[in-house]
Amino acid sequence: MQDSLGNPLSLVDGASLGAVNDFVEGFIASEARAVNVLAAAEDPSPIVQACCAALHLFAESRDALPNALPFLRRAQAGAARATPREQRFIAAVAAWAEGDIRRAIALHQEQARDCPRDLVSLKLGQYHAFNTGDCPGMLRLALSALPAASDVPYLHGMAAFGYEQCHLMREAEACARRAIAMRRKEPWAHHALAHVMLTEGRLDEGLDFMQGVSDSWTGLNSFMLTHNWWHVALFLIDLGRDADALDIYDRHVWGVEKSYSQDQIGAVSLLARMALAGIDVGEARWADVANWLASRTQDHVLPFLDLQYLYGLARAGRPEADELQRNIERFAPVAPPSVRAAWERVCVPAARGLLAHARGDFAKAVEGLGSALPRLVEIGGSHAQRDLFEQLYLDALVKSGEPSQLAGAQGLLQRQLNSQPQSRRLARQANAVYAALGLPAR
Repeated sequence: MQDSLGNPLSLVDGASLGAVNDFVEGFIASEARAVNVLAAAEDPSPIVQACCAALHLFAESRDALPNALPFLRRAQAGAARATPREQRFIAAVAAWAEGDIRRAIALHQEQARDCPRDLVSLKLGQYHAFNTGDCPGMLRLALSALPAASDVPYLHGMAAFGYEQCHLMREAEACARRAIAMRRKEPWAHHALAHVMLTEGRLDEGLDFMQGVSDSWTGLNSFMLTHNWWHVALFLIDLGRDADALDIYDRHVWGVEKSYSQDQIGAVSLLARMALAGIDVGEARWADVANWLASRTQDHVLPFLDLQYLYGLARAGRPEADELQRNIERFAPVAPPSVRAAWERVCVPAARGLLAHARGDFAKAVEGLGSALPRLVEIGGSHAQRDLFEQLYLDALVKSGEPSQLAGAQGLLQRQLNSQPQSRRLARQANAVYAALGLPAR
């Protein structure tokens, strides 16, 4: 048997083929049907068990590993009867579970070279590279598979995002448009193109594009659905359409799957951005999100997640913010070796800065965030996502009241405004700084 991409399968129960294909196709298409593999969980086939384990790990919570381990152990126990491709995939999922992300990425790179149509492995490798700030690694994975899988539109979407994260905008746009030409419903390519247009300051065009394809966002997993609407909201914020941005938050960003990590950080990030842009988001929205964040104080799955949990809790005035910060500082020195530097050298100072910003201690916020920003890529996230930390740093510079900090804010803001001249948000913020510096408005 083969999966729908032509990869050989060693299934014990042939009836599981449909569930495996739902996982394969659903995962690379960002569709919710990927979870259908759990319906085949009684099949002892190693690849079925490994897919179930990976699905549980994607929960990105402290319960994810305990839930995944029974499936992973069964996959490992039967690995001898699996194909070499399946064996490598099992080993990569095991490395992920053990926190050895460096080894997991290496195994996914081998898979991309030897089995280039295993696009589940490739996309999972990109996920790890993304979370560790290895943008060239994301692109290298996609390019290695293109000669053998150029017929799959989702691969072009993966390549597009890899190009964009490497700041190769023309190549990113070309790949995204090729993917969309092959299949209009390619939400990851939509996402990559939104990144390009935001980065290049094509705000009206980006908003029109994303709204124009939004009718195709059906059957998606909650991350892809809410994240693409999150991008719509970013365009609205920059264009000064405050009420519309708040409406997108209420209808499309928060409330799809409130228990999921990515939905939670999307909500925190968007609330923070709207507040920074001068939009009154209300305390009730912060409180609602914080109710779901309160259980995250011991997760420590990814530093990028913990930082946004922390800020959301602190903005809502929850005491769990202090608990999470203490736990971050305790965890960082004992984090898995392949990611320890990101926890110690980036997450710890950034956490101090975020907590300080949320509580109005802007001098301490400048110190903590300023220390973390030069290495921020190491905690993962996209350029657009990490921009939140830069916005908070700029806000702290302005509100610190120090003339030297205002001078620094002017330079940072004006460079951003030069690349995004359509942004009314940046124009408002820059003019406030110019007024404080005694300079004419721009």
